[in-house]
Amino acid sequence: MAKFHEAEKRLLINIFVCRKCKSKVRAPNLKVLTGKVRCRKCHSHVLRPVRRK
Repeated sequence: MAKFHEAEKRLLINIFVCRKCKSKVRAPNLKVLTGKVRCRKCHSHVLRPVRRK
């Protein structure tokens, strides 16, 4: 998808998608795994990594 490393890092690293409302959240991996990050729209703690094509 991304041609160079900087673009891949910007588009895919530390971006998660809410499983309920499908909005994107940029947060560190460890905070998401421990459940400290919530969705801004629906306040859910259920997040998944962004899909890599």
